[in-house]
Amino acid sequence: MKTLGIDIGSSSVKVSLLELSNGECAGSVTLPDREMPIDAPHPGWAEQDPQMWWKYVCQGIHTLAKQHSMKEIAAIGITYQMHGLVCLDKQGEPLRKSIIWCDSRAVGIGIEALETLGHEHCLTHTLNSPGNFTASKLAWVKRNEPEIFARTDKFMLPGDYIAYRLSGEICTTHSGLSEQILWDFAENHRADFVAEYFGIAPESIPQDLPSIGIQSRTNAATEALLGIPTGTPISYRAGDQPNNAFSLNVMESGEIAATGGTSGVVYGVTDTPKADPLSRVNTFLHVNHRAEAPRYGILLCINGVGILNAWTRRMVASDMDYDQINALCERVPAGSEGVVMLPFGNGAERMLENRYTGTTLSGIDLNRHTKAHLLRAAQEGIAFAFRYGIDIMREVGLDPKVIRAGKANLFLSPLFRRTLAALTEARIELYNTDGALGAARGAALGAELYHSREEAFASLRRLETVEPTAADRDVLEKSYVAWEQELKSRLNS
Repeated sequence: MKTLGIDIGSSSVKVSLLELSNGECAGSVTLPDREMPIDAPHPGWAEQDPQMWWKYVCQGIHTLAKQHSMKEIAAIGITYQMHGLVCLDKQGEPLRKSIIWCDSRAVGIGIEALETLGHEHCLTHTLNSPGNFTASKLAWVKRNEPEIFARTDKFMLPGDYIAYRLSGEICTTHSGLSEQILWDFAENHRADFVAEYFGIAPESIPQDLPSIGIQSRTNAATEALLGIPTGTPISYRAGDQPNNAFSLNVMESGEIAATGGTSGVVYGVTDTPKADPLSRVNTFLHVNHRAEAPRYGILLCINGVGILNAWTRRMVASDMDYDQINALCERVPAGSEGVVMLPFGNGAERMLENRYTGTTLSGIDLNRHTKAHLLRAAQEGIAFAFRYGIDIMREVGLDPKVIRAGKANLFLSPLFRRTLAALTEARIELYNTDGALGAARGAALGAELYHSREEAFASLRRLETVEPTAADRDVLEKSYVAWEQELKSRLNS
């Protein structure tokens, strides 16, 4: 018996099978073979076609079906890029491309909402500014594309759309509403006052359900198309960062997870609702939140992480793989001999109060510095951005001593891991999991195929531990000060 995990990223779609008897990955497919396109018709915009995601989900499942019977699938879990907006008409068809997480067009609308609704009221009830989140994006559609808004019967998150395609049923989750800034933390229910302010009809908001538990079931059309039996439960759904934490069994207050994919994220769990007055970090409902046992996730997001690493490679080392790049970086001393890079070229950054600085490269000596310095400065710049954000998390009461991560993406780089551990003075633990496998585990737990968290995570293994060391710390601290000064100069210009 197996469960299926589906991971809808902005770079790729991954589908994985979890063998329930041993908790191991039975098969996995990532599509396409190159990064999925992100359309940017104007500066600061970012859009993707929801039907592209569905196409790759289907292709991935068909690929798995060549070696595994889809009749063995007992439950489905879905994880997805957070904060995206999908608008459907009455026939259930997308009306426009999805405005995805890194699109910054609605920043001004969110600021207007914060000022009108009241700063204190928002921080008390939604714990965040409406910012650039899904509700503000829909308000942008209402203001700028009124004919599309008028035809919108339901709006939803990317994962909700994939669940709808599998089941024909439209719903979302409590956690999903919170990431759209449509959850009232003070009242523990949907924040209708936000919807009313933006002119969003209540009936256009899908029903909200727990993240872990049966939400809908697959229909006959899915069985005909994909071979998954009709009535298979969709029993887990979460945004990519709450799901990354779940994948690492980060479920209790004080535990911390991180990831370094297209964006970089640190996500900490607390049992007390916390708000950053400047909304540089954001609070959402965690996947295991219950009114009687509250769990909140505090999320730090850095948009330009993996995308900067990939861009730098493409520009100066396209003939090298990442192992070769990491070896080249090791030839350069810590601090990159004065080369400084800010990794903020992928849209407005929440931790910079929704400012967009662009990526900055400075300190280059044309007689001394080589591509190795640029490659190392990119990784160090990303680690410095993590340190900057973690300092903000410490301001709101989370102090990471241990950071758990999957051994993937940037965390495959020994240099990055050492640098991050040294800068944050936190132990980094790497595990054998990823988003799609986490969603598959969540599906098993939600469908009660696993009867406890202990059973669900029995096969989760720690692969490596990176302890913070004194080596390079002094020079890295000096370099971080220079990096922070460069950032403040950009913010003040």
